[in-house]
Amino acid sequence: MRVATIPGDGIGVDVTREAVKVMDSATGGRIEWTEFDYSCERYAKTGAMMPPDAPAALAGFDAILLGAVGYPGVPDDVSLWGLLIPLRRAFNQYVNLRPVRLLPGIASPLAGVPDEALSMVIVRENTEGEYSPIGGVHNRGNQNEFALQESVFTRIGCERIIRYAFELAASAGFRVCSATKSNGIIHSMPYWDSIFNEIAAEYPQTPSVSMHVDALAARMVSDPASLDVIVASNLFGDILSDLAAAITGGLGLAASGNINPERTAISMFESVHGSAPDIAGQGIANPVAQILAGAMLLDHLNVPATANKIRLAVDQVLGDGRVRTPDLGGTATTEQLGTAIAEAAR
Repeated sequence: MRVATIPGDGIGVDVTREAVKVMDSATGGRIEWTEFDYSCERYAKTGAMMPPDAPAALAGFDAILLGAVGYPGVPDDVSLWGLLIPLRRAFNQYVNLRPVRLLPGIASPLAGVPDEALSMVIVRENTEGEYSPIGGVHNRGNQNEFALQESVFTRIGCERIIRYAFELAASAGFRVCSATKSNGIIHSMPYWDSIFNEIAAEYPQTPSVSMHVDALAARMVSDPASLDVIVASNLFGDILSDLAAAITGGLGLAASGNINPERTAISMFESVHGSAPDIAGQGIANPVAQILAGAMLLDHLNVPATANKIRLAVDQVLGDGRVRTPDLGGTATTEQLGTAIAEAAR
């Protein structure tokens, strides 16, 4: 297996190091790693997050393991539009898959909710929707100044992400909930809803429902057990998946995959959290999200037994409770937690 790593910035470097350690332990060193310096730090030095030939340089690998990007003085839109979105679109990674569950020994901020209720999958459209470059600021400098931001919802884009969600749900006996806002967004959301209804009719054995995104956010907090698979547009999925991470222990435990389901190009796996430059290099960052991203990567490369070995190792170490980083109430360093999980996954 040949895997490209993009540690990125801040704690992305710290946690990627631990994920590589765990994956090497679990696979017996069967992964060939190549590291790329694409990052905001690179942007600060060269004016570009990555070189123009970056997609070509990455295309020959089996997968990408991405850390986190973000750097003081570099606007957030630079990291998003200079690296993440170009790679997602270059490789047609139209599925952003974010599974969340409450891990052993981790407390949810939701009081009185059974642990088993806190498990769901967010299927987020990853290449179009609200994250569009179409628009601009007009009439600058006068009282009629305004900003216009366009969304793009294509039939193929909506169909394929919604169908992916139904296939996932049907394979596991889950329900599908679509996030919409068709009462306020009167063109793109009714269009999304109509395609959702078309595809739902093809899966009569899979329960499905549409909910306005604000009501759905409330449902995630008040009755998470009623939700299995949530399918959402780019923006709604981005927001809901962070909420899902928060109710299951926090962003430090949440992994995601940018997936090309047809495997016509490579997929990319990452932790959900940011680069946290204020704590970078201090040895206190939680590497679990990045380690679980590595497990998702191995699932995608068709070695599910090894991926599951990593997840079981995470469960074992966190459930034991003796080795935890400060965000989890412990005193262990990033390296100590990574080493404990690596040893359990051996």
